[in-house]
Amino acid sequence: MVDFAFSEEQDMLRATARRFLEDKVSSQVVRRLMESETGFDEKLWADIAAQGWQAMAIPEEYGGAGFTLMEQAILMEEMGRALFPVPYLSSIVLGADLILTAGSSEQKKDLLPAVASGERRVALAHLEENGAWGASGVTMIAKRDGDTFVLDGTKTFVIDGHTADTLAVVVRTDEGSVGDQGVSLLVVDAVAAGVSRRRLETMDMTRKQAEIVFSGVRVPETALLGQAGAGWAALQGSLDRAIVALAFEQVGGAQKCLDMSVEYAKARVQFGRPIGSFQAIKHKCADMLVDVESAKSAAYYAGWAVSTGDAESAIAAPLAKSFCSEAYFHCAAENIQIHGGIGFTWEHDAHLYFKRAKTDELLFGTPAQHRAVLADRLGL
Repeated sequence: MVDFAFSEEQDMLRATARRFLEDKVSSQVVRRLMESETGFDEKLWADIAAQGWQAMAIPEEYGGAGFTLMEQAILMEEMGRALFPVPYLSSIVLGADLILTAGSSEQKKDLLPAVASGERRVALAHLEENGAWGASGVTMIAKRDGDTFVLDGTKTFVIDGHTADTLAVVVRTDEGSVGDQGVSLLVVDAVAAGVSRRRLETMDMTRKQAEIVFSGVRVPETALLGQAGAGWAALQGSLDRAIVALAFEQVGGAQKCLDMSVEYAKARVQFGRPIGSFQAIKHKCADMLVDVESAKSAAYYAGWAVSTGDAESAIAAPLAKSFCSEAYFHCAAENIQIHGGIGFTWEHDAHLYFKRAKTDELLFGTPAQHRAVLADRLGL
């Protein structure tokens, strides 16, 4: 039997994070930041660094707090509930984890302390114009030239790529390779000669994305994370952990949509009675509740499996991502329906959650793609 109960320390972490976000990250703050060029507030980033959020799952020997993905995911759930615009998923959940997974001892010592303190931000440059998250989508070549690599190509939809200090770039160092063979990971200074960045206009402006062009960018062989041509396994592991953390964010957003719907259904009066008394609205809220509670079970189980190193984590991760994606999107859509005409307006927050739900649904692969991964890992 698996005990899904959170520890007292984890409950305290959640309560502290929720209080901070309720106090500091109002709807007005979210809207202000989503309209800004960077998409986040440096002061708020420093504030959460002071509380140890960036350091949460980084080992103590590299300047971190030494906790697990579960504590980090709890923070992601609360950030998802508040729609907190911050480069946490990109820099901490993905960037730091990839360095931990694939980096050498020297690279970890060099990069991670600054990431843990919030002074350095890392972004994963993976997707290309083909939009494929799988290994087959990696076509950008890094040509070896003596003891250096030369990068030419374009990466797109790079989460927070326009503000990152360091880029973890997914490339092929073996030009004739296919599939997951020949894929390498290179650490590149985001302001190196030949790197140009452009922020993209995307549907969900609370999580900025960028296009990054590499034109004859030279990096030393020591920039390799792990062995040349053997980077896909490390990247896949980091992506598995990232989709679990994202599932927690989706749970937080879905819960907020349910809370908004119930609150409005109690307050909105039509025909002399609250709309929540009508059977159609009751059924919508009940269905949302089932989605939220089921999503929590999927996400929390995946978080437990990954945090404890359980063998089921390979199954639990894609399961959680596929289910939580659809649950969040359904709750966000129903939230708009329950609010009626006002829910369709730009002034109402319902559309912000809807946009985040839709982009989260597609991030790191669609629900259908993750079900295919799940079937493959089950040997079906």
